[in-house]
Amino acid sequence: MAEDYYKTLGVARDASQADIDKAYSTLARKFHPDVNPDDKTAKKKFQAVQAAYDVLKDPIKRELYDRYGSSFESAAGGARGGPGAGAGRGRGAAPGFEDFDFSQFFGERYGGDPGDAGFADIFSQFRRARSGPRRGRAGGAPGADLAYELEIPFNMAVSGGEAQLAVPRAGGKRDTLAVKIPPGIDDGKKIRLRGQGQPGNDGGPAGDILITIRVGAHPHFSRRGDDLHVKVPVTLAEAALGAKVDVPTPNGTVSLRVPPGTSSGKRLRIKGHGVAAKGRDAGDLLAEIQIVLPSSLDEQSLESIRQIESRHPLNPRRDLRW
Repeated sequence: MAEDYYKTLGVARDASQADIDKAYSTLARKFHPDVNPDDKTAKKKFQAVQAAYDVLKDPIKRELYDRYGSSFESAAGGARGGPGAGAGRGRGAAPGFEDFDFSQFFGERYGGDPGDAGFADIFSQFRRARSGPRRGRAGGAPGADLAYELEIPFNMAVSGGEAQLAVPRAGGKRDTLAVKIPPGIDDGKKIRLRGQGQPGNDGGPAGDILITIRVGAHPHFSRRGDDLHVKVPVTLAEAALGAKVDVPTPNGTVSLRVPPGTSSGKRLRIKGHGVAAKGRDAGDLLAEIQIVLPSSLDEQSLESIRQIESRHPLNPRRDLRW
């Protein structure tokens, strides 16, 4: 039974060229022998996908295939002219595009005078298909793109840097690629390494590598947009009496002034010490104060606290509601 090229690529018969290209890219990456060295059927599946794509990516071949099925090449061969049709060509030469009598395949719209608009249209489609932006010098198909996820440290996502990505290659080899991380990159953003994907076929260009960035967690800092948040522990005396405390930032350590009488949960803003992404103003660092008490207090210390409580009664949960 003849193979259904549309079924091979998993697309509908009225699929757009973009849908066909996308399906081919996905399946070629899935079945490429270089990434399936232990699967003996991968090469056969890959060849079937390639054969289907070679026909459906070409407007002329697809039109013929839709009319005549997988035997369209034989039908096209039978459409050549009589004994004089090959004049000027070497004996036994392979038929070229000019050998087809299009009136037999597409009706009078594509036959007759080459100046006919319909004939010009189909020729222009053929030229566009042959001169796509990613064709190799030999006209081969481009290699498949590869997709990876790369986790980077929180600090690198904020300040930028360089990460390493290990990519398996044919023959069990691995390439270690340097990935430049721009400052301020967000979790889920993608980086493209051009020409580092699967090699092309028959001289076609190599595919790309698409890297999805995953940002690791930080034990103390978090990020919201371009602002950084950090919890800063202080002593009871520092909170009550006021103090200057050192706080680390992406730009180095800064001295933060804690006003007298600061309670836990108070946020103090340090301007310009957040995320500094290219093309945007730097965010801020918000320091949330957390009062830390000694793990054990003697009776004298506890009595002092009771006295403070009695002299300065508060109802801190006055506004707490469900």
